Amino acid sequence: MTDSALATPAADADPLCGLAARLAAAPAGLVHGRVTKAVGTMIEASGLIAGIGEICEIAGAAPQPLAAEVIGFVRGSTLLAPMGPVDGLVAQADVVSTGRGARFPVGAALLGRVLDPDGRPLDGLGPLPGCRPAPIQRDPPPPLARRPIAKALPTGVRSLDAFLTLGQGQRIGIFAPPGAGKSTLLGMIARHSEADVVVVGLVGERGREVEEFLHHAIGTAHRARSVLVVATSDRPPMERIRCAWAATTIAEHFRDQGRHVLLLMDSLTRFARAQREIGLACGEPPTRRSYPPSVFAMLPRLLERAGQGASGSITAVYTVLTEGEDDNDPIAEELRSLLDGHVMLTRKLAGAGQHPAVDVLGSISRAMPRVADDRHQRAATRLRALMAQWQEIEMLVQIGEYKPGVDPQADAAVRLRRPLQAFLRQPADEAVPWPAAMQQLQALAAAFAPE
Repeated sequence: MTDSALATPAADADPLCGLAARLAAAPAGLVHGRVTKAVGTMIEASGLIAGIGEICEIAGAAPQPLAAEVIGFVRGSTLLAPMGPVDGLVAQADVVSTGRGARFPVGAALLGRVLDPDGRPLDGLGPLPGCRPAPIQRDPPPPLARRPIAKALPTGVRSLDAFLTLGQGQRIGIFAPPGAGKSTLLGMIARHSEADVVVVGLVGERGREVEEFLHHAIGTAHRARSVLVVATSDRPPMERIRCAWAATTIAEHFRDQGRHVLLLMDSLTRFARAQREIGLACGEPPTRRSYPPSVFAMLPRLLERAGQGASGSITAVYTVLTEGEDDNDPIAEELRSLLDGHVMLTRKLAGAGQHPAVDVLGSISRAMPRVADDRHQRAATRLRALMAQWQEIEMLVQIGEYKPGVDPQADAAVRLRRPLQAFLRQPADEAVPWPAAMQQLQALAAAFAPE
């Protein structure tokens, strides 16, 4: 796709004309090559000299040229990852480099829109006037240019605001097995958080969930401040990867304008799996749980681009699909070390009717000590201590072996159990304002955990 097409795509343009012109003008052996092999998600081309990250176009893939990204070299051939279906591709098809890396349109016209990872509108609302193409690969802000996280971000989710307070510019993960409600919690944060712009990247989602997320999670009232970038599960792995890069690029654009951006991505696990497909197809050696080294190199490159900037900020919330509820998932383990905190959701709590199913004791926000005042932190710490006490005596209570009056702390934990469950439960369509959440937290702490 050309730069002009990103800004104002022409519906009646013949996509083969531009490719034919470049082929005619291309010096042989420099930007022009031919397909010699195509297996699975990998295409090999000979006679092509192009740098890693450059976008090439391949003729013969109906109904228009197939875009592909250079991802490596082997035995004198160039390896390309297609960014679309390979139906119609033939051997010896012409390949021409565009001479640039992947780009995505950025500008005010993105607000309220739904796009694919190439910047093409999916909502039927027409072109994107005034948008300019921006490279989707860029360096994160220099470490010393980042402002410290110093202000809380109210999410409208009581359990998060009370026990896992987020800060503007923080990066946090929602870790959950399938069915624990991570997408629902992400939608609550999208609707209720205080942010200037909300950017959502849906990476590898089921097709039916895109419409559901747009109308139920975002809602009509908040759509005008939101941008969705979508690559469903049936799309090629390179397109799923680019979805995450494109969403981050949009967030950076608005951050550079001094705005506070909320970046939501569902999910980092599918981003990592897409890179695993490409890495293994390239011949990378599998390491931890068959993930190649490129996955663990790519994750920090993506995550470090979020956070505080010189003026604006990006608060990033990523979902992470865990394998069961153990600690042997290499992607979840790696992300816990890279992010500024993690929110754990469990099937046990979801099955017990606690929604959102946040495991407070298993979660942490590393920014909370810097953005919550002393009174808030003392109340949260006292209630956490009683939660931990309940975990120790829960079995004794269930089998009738617990004896009241022996340990005042344990007695308080037993009395707290039901009020705490009510505090942690919250309907998905209900927002709890920050002052109300703090008042309820203080009242709970004063009643059951007096200083």
